[in-house]
Amino acid sequence: MARHSDHRPVETVETAFDILDVLRHTTSAGITEIADELDLAKSTVYRHTKTLESRGLVVRSGDTYRISTWFLDYGIHVRNQHPLFDVATPKVDELAAETDEKVWCVIEEDGVGVHIYGAEGRHSVRTHARIGKRTALHQFAAGKAILAHLPADRIERILDEYDLAAQTAQTITDRDELRSQLETIRERGYALNYEESVTGVHAVGAPVKDESGDAIGAISIAGPANRLRGELLTDDLPTLLLGATNEIEINLAHS
Repeated sequence: MARHSDHRPVETVETAFDILDVLRHTTSAGITEIADELDLAKSTVYRHTKTLESRGLVVRSGDTYRISTWFLDYGIHVRNQHPLFDVATPKVDELAAETDEKVWCVIEEDGVGVHIYGAEGRHSVRTHARIGKRTALHQFAAGKAILAHLPADRIERILDEYDLAAQTAQTITDRDELRSQLETIRERGYALNYEESVTGVHAVGAPVKDESGDAIGAISIAGPANRLRGELLTDDLPTLLLGATNEIEINLAHS
């Protein structure tokens, strides 16, 4: 997910996070492996890794390192602080039980969508989506539902900041086409995803809005394209989903 920034990064901080990214994509790795991956001197990687270890952010086992569960603690704390989490969780569970599909609660942070809670129905299919997954808003139903219900100037800033990268061959990557679809989403109240994030998967997403009408998150229902199609996708599921998001909005307003 490419992002444009005019800010000059602090190299030592960037190096530390580059090391964490290497460890995030491996079970564990040693100093030499990390240095080779980042094209850095082993002495540089060693100093940064030992600092991360001293703060409890990585754990050493023999000659290799892995990310520690400190990040789990941080992530759960942040998720639980979001006003949507406690209110939306019961409705997500209900929708999964009623539709037998996968249901997600997604929020927007810093211009991307973050999956904070999901529930599985009896016929759910597994995809790359997971709790904590960060996804470009234009690539999936919940993300487009959120994007359509942000202030106009914020939408343009997000489009300027992030490239409209393709997740699949169906992902919308043209700005004018995306803007047109966002207008349609605002008019009908929900977004559709035709294999735009995962090949073979369709989804519908609806925003959860605050009292000013801006999206603070979204709920989506996803399933196999051969099952979620026709009136089920364009009428039945949206009606069910809009009822659920309306209940969430009412509960949020009085919580």
